[in-house]
Amino acid sequence: MKPSERFYAVAMPVWKTYFHHPFVQGIGDGTLPQEKFQYYMVQDHKYLMQYARVFAMGLIKSTEEQDMRTFSDLIKATLDTENAVHQAYLAELGVTREMIDTTPMALNNKSYTDYMIAEAHKGGLPEISVAVLACSWSYKVIGDYLETVPGYMDHPFYSRWISMYTSDGYRSANDDMITLVDRYCTGLPEEHMKHLEQILLDCSAYEYQFWDMAWTKGRTYTPVVREAELPDRS
Repeated sequence: MKPSERFYAVAMPVWKTYFHHPFVQGIGDGTLPQEKFQYYMVQDHKYLMQYARVFAMGLIKSTEEQDMRTFSDLIKATLDTENAVHQAYLAELGVTREMIDTTPMALNNKSYTDYMIAEAHKGGLPEISVAVLACSWSYKVIGDYLETVPGYMDHPFYSRWISMYTSDGYRSANDDMITLVDRYCTGLPEEHMKHLEQILLDCSAYEYQFWDMAWTKGRTYTPVVREAELPDRS
């Protein structure tokens, strides 16, 4: 079994739960309120900037020209190709550069991207390739699922988003990511593979929380601790 096949078997039960999230369902049937999608697009733009930094860590840690070129291409694809779709949507939604810059990065978004960057920093090319896999592959899986929703093409605004993640170009880029994973992870000791599985599961959990963040527009419960309730440490 290839490492990617093993990782797919581990992560797919988590990825399938995304199908039932109201944000994803709203994209498929066209009912998602645009203000939620607007918030998602702003946060996803911020996410992509950090995602590109993970690829940059791969470029820095590569020792072979082929790998350096691969990570360079992935950085360009993230900043140019995928981000171009975001920019088109953001312009259509009336989101300005100033609005993007002044919108705080949601706590989940920051936690997720900080986690990926930390794993990329302390690990090697296997950790880097697996850390970015949850996003890349799960979006392909979501696209495949939404493409089966009856009448999804009747909603031009969201069908363009679905078409992005079902396009030959995106699927080819995701296949390249899978190839990287197999290249870097084949022959690793079992203990290392289990560590990589945990990174994939952690990132997959963060992906679900990203949909939650988009659905709630970043609203999270913040506990208010009154001074009288604080423990006496004197």
